Amino acid sequence: MNSRATTHESTRERTVFRLAFLGPWVALASTAAAVLAFGAPSRGLQLLPFAVSIVIFGLPHGAVDHLTLPWAYGEPPTRRWLAIVGGLYFVVGLAYAMIWFVAPLAAFALFILITWFHWGQGELHPLVELVDSTHLRTRAARALTVAARGSLPMLVPLVAFPEEYRWVVARLVGLFETGDLAALDPVFSPAGRGAVAALVAALLVASLVVGSRSGEGRKTWLVDAGELVFLTAYFLVVPPVLAIGVFFPCWHSVRHITRLLLLDNVGSARLGEGNPAGALARFGRVAAPLTVGALLVFGGLALAVPGASVSGPDLFAVYLVGIAVVTAPHVVVVTILDLREGIW
Repeated sequence: MNSRATTHESTRERTVFRLAFLGPWVALASTAAAVLAFGAPSRGLQLLPFAVSIVIFGLPHGAVDHLTLPWAYGEPPTRRWLAIVGGLYFVVGLAYAMIWFVAPLAAFALFILITWFHWGQGELHPLVELVDSTHLRTRAARALTVAARGSLPMLVPLVAFPEEYRWVVARLVGLFETGDLAALDPVFSPAGRGAVAALVAALLVASLVVGSRSGEGRKTWLVDAGELVFLTAYFLVVPPVLAIGVFFPCWHSVRHITRLLLLDNVGSARLGEGNPAGALARFGRVAAPLTVGALLVFGGLALAVPGASVSGPDLFAVYLVGIAVVTAPHVVVVTILDLREGIW
């Protein structure tokens, strides 16, 4: 490798670190520090990050799945690929959307499980491809990491902020039915939350122990452990709506976008030039059409659900249900990408 290529690769590595690690850490740490210093903002203000995520990072991060699979297979995007991904979204997304109308509580529980897996899944690539490929060498270690990492945004807020968590459940389920949530009382009881806390603690400890034995670099394990501690503290301190509203676009989505930029020849070249703004601008352009398409679907969903209104909380609930619907097929795409790249 000549010196120019070496410099290009070194610049890419530094740029990727700023995008996938430094930026997310700063965003979440700043949010936690602001809450500790000034207290939690009003619920209306807590919804603002979700509004921003519609156009910046959050919703757009899954709007290039029609390109992700061709990139994963080393092929150009064609009508065939567009039909495959479009069909996947139509079948899986529609099937899951119907569950919301028929059994909203079950649909919400499924949303938690899908997101638990997907957000844990999204942490593997940064750890094993961007930090150290020798870390988490076995499938069992990687599966445990997915379970532990995904549990933090999905379960820690339930333990720390049960009333806020219940409010979110009520808003989403309330779009489809007006019954009470008494069936969930055991989950929100002290005993239920204690069991959830014990589960999360067991997953974290097991992940740390197994991780320390399934890699060759202690420095890499310290990065993994440090992020686990940091994220646990973040979700214990920051109220759920705000915590997820920042985590979704600024941590999960940014890491996924960075991964896709490395698959895209043009995006990767711009990262190698030390031009993250140019790389992100390109991503924004290719994601824009299907981001708009997703918003049209969400608009149709808002008209279809019986309990929706134009209030901020209801729009937030519709947005979350819409995100849930498109996440289901998105998980399939990312899983295929993981398999193609040897993550498993």
